[in-house]
Amino acid sequence: MLTKRNSWRAPSARRFIWIAVGGAIICAVAGCSVGEQAPLPTVYATVETAPVADADDAADDSAIWIDQADPAKSVIVGTNKKRGLVVYDLSGAIIAEYTDGRMNNVDLRQGVVVGGVSYDIVAATNRTTNTVDVYRFDQATRRLIKAADPVPTDMNEVYGFCMYRSAKTGTAYLIANSPDGDVRQWAIEPGTGMPLAAREVRRFKFESQTEGCVADDETGLLYVGEEDVAIWRLGAEPGDPFAPVAIDRTRSDGHLTSDIEGLTIVAGPGRGWLIASNQGDNSYAVYDRLPPNEFVGLFRIGDGVVDGTNDTDGIDATSAALGDKFPEGVFVAQDGTNTNRDGTTDHQNFKLVRWDEIVRLFQLDTRH
Repeated sequence: MLTKRNSWRAPSARRFIWIAVGGAIICAVAGCSVGEQAPLPTVYATVETAPVADADDAADDSAIWIDQADPAKSVIVGTNKKRGLVVYDLSGAIIAEYTDGRMNNVDLRQGVVVGGVSYDIVAATNRTTNTVDVYRFDQATRRLIKAADPVPTDMNEVYGFCMYRSAKTGTAYLIANSPDGDVRQWAIEPGTGMPLAAREVRRFKFESQTEGCVADDETGLLYVGEEDVAIWRLGAEPGDPFAPVAIDRTRSDGHLTSDIEGLTIVAGPGRGWLIASNQGDNSYAVYDRLPPNEFVGLFRIGDGVVDGTNDTDGIDATSAALGDKFPEGVFVAQDGTNTNRDGTTDHQNFKLVRWDEIVRLFQLDTRH
């Protein structure tokens, strides 16, 4: 059960016109003077999850599993990087916890056919064992079940993670990275003892620490955050060359402030968007999903019916209708400082924002 629920109300919105100038957001009219630094556009969470079991820097990343039969019963799989995985319902209550190791990042793909059998695959980087751990999500019980032996890595420390499913072949892949910039990619195949297994198919390296990553299954593109440098775009297929292109940077000609953390893609309706956790600025950056990934804007999650967010690590989002609470989708963000109404702090958790609030904020085109 939830241990707290704040009763804050969102402050009244002020009207601004926003102009991006060299990465800064400048308020032009209607409430402030030309050249004055303006507050960023803000949305508000309507739900927060129960805090994780451990104190300090514990919660990190999340992935959304969608119940196709009853979308309101969809769940969020979150990481507690001090002990394991946590499954939440859309009210933020804990359904199940798994103490399998220090899980850092998590991702999932539904309806992956391997050896003629369909699986909803959930996988996460386990820093305790320096492996990628692979589960299947059982819809009947809403539980995670181990589906493969832990996938060993030869990296100094496994860290960030995402999955990719090829539109060309239907093959699903595990993609993990490290603080050293190393990246590994494995193809998911039928197992012998366990239902699933993983075979390494690719490796490459960035110059410094990486973590956030997300793959676009439809376009075949992979995005990786080199935390103090840039968001990079490259091919996600195992045979694609390592030829990364920076779509945005942390330097003066970019819109980002290190560290760059979680990345997620909202596939539609419409063209879709790429979103990044701009942790150094306590904000989130929105880009067009399609190359050249044009910058749309920055926003924050403010104090409303629940407290806002700061120092966000992982994020996830979907535009799928998820019942009455999130009729046009949800944006999930980890909160680095989970603050109570009386000003005290609790263990970290995840905040849930209606996706349509972000759509309205930037007047995003959601036409098919």
